[in-house]
Amino acid sequence: MTACPTGGEQRPTLTLREISWFFFPLLLNVQLMSVSHSIINAALARVDDYVVALASFSVAMVVHLLFASPSYQNHTITIALVRGRRSLRGMVICVILIATYVSIMLNLIAHTVVGDVLLQTILGVSPEVADGAKRVLTLLALLPFFTGFRGLFQGLVIRARRTNLVSLATGVRVVALLGWLHVGQRWFHGPELGAFALLLCIVIETSLMGLFAWRCHVPFDSDNEKTTGEILRFALPVAFSSGLQQTIPVVINAIISRLPDANLALASFGVIRALLFMLSGPMRNLQQAYLTLVNSTDDYRVLLRFFCWTSLGMAVLTLGISGPGNQLIFKHIFGLSQTLRDYIAIPLSLCAIYPVIYGGTNLLRAYFTASHRTIVLGQATLIKFFYLLICWLCSLLIPLQIPGIFLAIFLLISSELAEGWFLRSRRTGGVG
Repeated sequence: MTACPTGGEQRPTLTLREISWFFFPLLLNVQLMSVSHSIINAALARVDDYVVALASFSVAMVVHLLFASPSYQNHTITIALVRGRRSLRGMVICVILIATYVSIMLNLIAHTVVGDVLLQTILGVSPEVADGAKRVLTLLALLPFFTGFRGLFQGLVIRARRTNLVSLATGVRVVALLGWLHVGQRWFHGPELGAFALLLCIVIETSLMGLFAWRCHVPFDSDNEKTTGEILRFALPVAFSSGLQQTIPVVINAIISRLPDANLALASFGVIRALLFMLSGPMRNLQQAYLTLVNSTDDYRVLLRFFCWTSLGMAVLTLGISGPGNQLIFKHIFGLSQTLRDYIAIPLSLCAIYPVIYGGTNLLRAYFTASHRTIVLGQATLIKFFYLLICWLCSLLIPLQIPGIFLAIFLLISSELAEGWFLRSRRTGGVG
């Protein structure tokens, strides 16, 4: 048996009940986070030029995640490595270094010609969408510092198995978001309204998580300390993989932005990605469950059974929203037009398989993280990226006359399958 993330003496076999008490608060956390993005989409869908506003915010968030995603792995790195005050100081240094890099890149895109090259030349979006995206990124340039420390605090709380506090902080964030969206209408009337509200509600969430981490973190174990250098050597491949993951929607946007229905496809892809974040995003918490709870092969089998039932439930829910719940969700909650609702119904139903694929990939990622073989994660993401890069080059050479959203969903699903196939091929024995 290899790759047990926690080690130590023999413990009783994990139960579905234990996994549920650990996992479902984290699931609720992802759902609440996705609700916040959906609330922003709903608010932007009600502005005058809603298609440009939705497309601008969607493109800006894709670019933001492209550079900021390394900081979203801070909770995983904290769970895996922070065991004492020295490793905690090293993790703080890691958070600050990554956040500084991300903030510099976002400011370059928002205020220099780099943004024009990326948004209009590489991604191929229209000038009005590019202008709106740059206004959004201007406000989001401070966000990496708050999301970075939020991840650190979450890792300490999750390791203490108080996952309910993570969900509580995110619930407060959603309530704060509603307030900031209302207040922000005094100054903003386009896509930057969403960025303003998102930034300030995450400031509140991070502050609350800091309080929770201070109150309930597990006792330090100085025998398993890591130096700052060791933390960086572990974290950089994970950060590289996470950053490269966010090139996936960027390349997909670059492909569909050149199709005849570009603006409609970009806006629709933003709406569907927000829903997939809610419906499939919780499956990424399988990484935290593996790292925190799995100590034996029997434990892993129980976690695998839990994954099968949970992913099936998410798939059924996806079909329900795309079909019977279409009008309720998209008309009465999101406020989307009939044209947009009809355009995304079938593509969203095709995404029912995505929670299964995404969950399986995250279990494999957890295995390699626990094994400290983080370089494999970067290799897998490179496979995924080069697959989409080939698709992008083909789209430049072969004129396409198909609905952009269908192509976007196909690329999203097939690229995830490519990564899962590579990780599975590299796994050799051990837990998972």
